[in-house]
Amino acid sequence: MMDRITRRKPIPEPTIARLPIYQRIATELLRNGHTTVSSDQLGHLAGVTAAKVRKDLSTIGSLGTRGSGYDADALVAGIAATMGAGETWRVVIVGVGNLGRALINTRGFLSHSYDLVGLVDSSPDLVGTEVAGMSVATFEQLADRMEEPVDIGVLTLPAHAAQGAADQLIGLGAHSILNFAPAVLACPPQIRVRYVDLSIELQVLSHYARSADTGRGGLLSSVGIQPPGVFDPPD
Repeated sequence: MMDRITRRKPIPEPTIARLPIYQRIATELLRNGHTTVSSDQLGHLAGVTAAKVRKDLSTIGSLGTRGSGYDADALVAGIAATMGAGETWRVVIVGVGNLGRALINTRGFLSHSYDLVGLVDSSPDLVGTEVAGMSVATFEQLADRMEEPVDIGVLTLPAHAAQGAADQLIGLGAHSILNFAPAVLACPPQIRVRYVDLSIELQVLSHYARSADTGRGGLLSSVGIQPPGVFDPPD
C-alpha cells in the first residue's frame, strides 16, 4: 500500500493543499456551463496569484495551453488522478459522537475513492451499536476482523484520547491521519497528519475581524484559499 505513495514524485505540501480547491472551482465552472478556465480566473477565485496557479498545476503535467487556458474537464480529471482518485483508500473513523456521526452522514465526505471499513469507540454504550449500517467496535475487535491494513484514520474524539487512538491506528497500518481533536499528535515522520481545528479557525477569523482586514480570506486559512463565488473572469 505504501509503494503507491512513495513512488510518486513529491509535490510541495502547500501545492497539494491548493489542488483540491482548483478542482472544486473547475467543477463548479463545468456545472455553470464553462469549459475552460484561465490561471487568472483560478487565482482570482482561489485567492492566489496566477503565477502561483501555473506553478502549482505544472507539478501534475501539461494541462494548459498558452492563450487558451485550461480545459476544465481535463483539469478536474488531472487533479483527481494526482490526489489518488481511481484507487480505494481504507478509512477508519475513531469517535462516534456527534461530530463523528455528522461526518459519516455528510454527503460527499467519503467519495467512491474512500471505503469506510471501521467505526471505533471506547464507550460501552456505543460499542456494538450500528451507525450508517456499520457496527461500532473497539480497537481490539477491529484488529481481529481486519484483513488488510488501514490507509487513513479520522479522529473525532476528545483531545485526551487522540494520541492513544493515533498510536492504535498506526499499529493497524494507517499512514495518514485526519485529526479533528484539539490536540497535537506525536507521530513518526513518515505518518502524514492533517489538523482540522475549528477553534483555531475561529481565532483566525476573529483576528481579521478585529483588524478590519477584509481582503481575500481563506476557505483553508493555511493555504489562503477563498471559496468560489461568482464564476466570471476578473476584470
